[in-house]
Amino acid sequence: MSDPAATGGAPALELRGVAHTFHQAGSAIEVLKGASLSVGPGEMVALVGPSGAGKSTLLQIAGLLERPHAGEIAIAGERCDGLPDRRRTRVRRERLGFVYQFHHLLAEFSALENVVLPQMIAGRSRRAARERAQALLARLGLEARASHRPSRLSGGEQQRVAIARAIANEPAVLLADEPTGNLDHETADSVFAALLDIVRMSGLAALVATHNMALAERMDRRFALENGLLVAT
Repeated sequence: MSDPAATGGAPALELRGVAHTFHQAGSAIEVLKGASLSVGPGEMVALVGPSGAGKSTLLQIAGLLERPHAGEIAIAGERCDGLPDRRRTRVRRERLGFVYQFHHLLAEFSALENVVLPQMIAGRSRRAARERAQALLARLGLEARASHRPSRLSGGEQQRVAIARAIANEPAVLLADEPTGNLDHETADSVFAALLDIVRMSGLAALVATHNMALAERMDRRFALENGLLVAT
């Protein structure tokens, strides 16, 4: 898939000149020095680079969890970098989904309940949330495991539940930080295939940080973080 900006399509996620500096022991470390990127609906973009290059920082900024020191962030066409905290929280809840290396499921709840809860927090009725959760888990091959708590699920199954939870509120953008990094090769491949299918079918824009170059090659485009800048590879 081509760059949405090049084809005239409206990007679901756009970063322009994003800069960020950390201060440690009296020293300033420029992690991002003007990173720019756009991701269109239905597109999966890989973010690669060595540990410490700034991939997680970029995802946190794109996910409105951290403010950049310079640059612009637009999500679903709305400029978000200067929004007040309450509006940023609402944008995160309504337009963004997050998947991490470790699933962070709520241990005391079933797979189904883990997918129902964020929908109810967003204002969906219990019945509607349950119906959507059941449909998502079935789509991810977990219909028979919906009543199981995380401790009774395999690592791959837990990550599939995490994917269902991330997209339960129908976000415009999915941000994933090493979503298969804690899985064996076969399971990682299966989870990635499920994630790719969700992106294609739902029209999500997905930005995925990964060390797995074989999976990165299967995405639409790849960017490496080099010296604080995003470089197409």
